[in-house]
Amino acid sequence: MIRVGYGYDVHRLVCGRELWLGGIRLEYEMGLLGHSDADVLIHAICDALLGAAALRDIGYHFPDRDPQFKNIDSKILLAKTVELLHEKGFRIGNVDATVCAEQPKLNPHIPEMQKVLAGIMGVPEDCVSIKATTTEGLGFTGRQEGIAAHAVALIEK
Repeated sequence: MIRVGYGYDVHRLVCGRELWLGGIRLEYEMGLLGHSDADVLIHAICDALLGAAALRDIGYHFPDRDPQFKNIDSKILLAKTVELLHEKGFRIGNVDATVCAEQPKLNPHIPEMQKVLAGIMGVPEDCVSIKATTTEGLGFTGRQEGIAAHAVALIEK
């Protein structure tokens, strides 16, 4: 059985926070605001994986009202998501994701993100596709008010 899921996440950019994307820390003057480390890329991937397995969403499993998830490293949430899939008999085929941000420039960091995320998900690096795009100055991402991420995941049983 092959299943596909889609995930989307957005977080606001603010001063005074570290910027975490794809499981790595990026040097930038702003970071993403959230209950956890606010890694929009990992959150979108988690939602895609959970959706493919019909296991609801990241907020259901890791609610932002729960203090145990306050400032948690999103790599831990991804690892727990992978465990949930394995418990249901699924394995990850591949993930394809797009991050929408004007700044910082993400392309130089994509290989490291792929390596980190592939390691957590237990798949080869070439099964993790990450693309970066801008919105040409349009919308909240264009105004650099936040960063958005989209992800699609294929899982198999």
